[in-house]
Amino acid sequence: MSSDTAVFLLALLQIIWINVLLSGDNAVVIALACRSLPPETRKWGVILGAGVAVAMRVGFTIIVATLMGLPYLKIIGGILLFWIAIQLLLENADEKDIAESHSIWSAVRTIVIADTVMSLDNVVAIAAAAKGSWTLIVIGLAISVPMIVFGATLLMTILERYPILVWAGAGLLGWVAGGLIVADPLVHNLFVGWSPELIEPFGGSLGAALVLAAGYFLKKKHDDSVEDVETSG
Repeated sequence: MSSDTAVFLLALLQIIWINVLLSGDNAVVIALACRSLPPETRKWGVILGAGVAVAMRVGFTIIVATLMGLPYLKIIGGILLFWIAIQLLLENADEKDIAESHSIWSAVRTIVIADTVMSLDNVVAIAAAAKGSWTLIVIGLAISVPMIVFGATLLMTILERYPILVWAGAGLLGWVAGGLIVADPLVHNLFVGWSPELIEPFGGSLGAALVLAAGYFLKKKHDDSVEDVETSG
């Protein structure tokens, strides 16, 4: 296997894993929107809704990936990714207020609107991991979204049973964020004299460490405050 192929496959796996981690709510939206459809049309509601949502997400991701090529926007995208990664470690599952749909087109509309609103984190993370490669964006989403839609229950069970995978995913987002920030011209110029092969791994390692440290500290602080409230109550 050539080095280019290995790099491509590694980036593809990163995109799939990021999308699986960040898309659990989107799978729930699809299930809730289609739950009142007749059994014979429910499958088509899921397929059509997911298909349109995938097409829109590919378009949005390509737009964001194109914008990432502009100076200084990589810094903004990297900071946003840090926030997304930490939220991934802190978030609590809240019940979504998604209306039931009684027609297939109503269900598709609900899925597309909700997916568009909820997918900013996915789009930014995937665009950053793809590093401008439209091929990676399309292939990564084409593989991972059907996995999420049709295997949501299994995926959520695995993540709940092995929470270390969530922490690993947050670390990956931190790695992508750190690498994105050091790739911005404003920051990249600070590494004069560094070997080009070392700059991105350094930024990625620092980003992953920051996310995991911040996530651990904030999660511990949150858990302690909850425990204090329950004790005082």
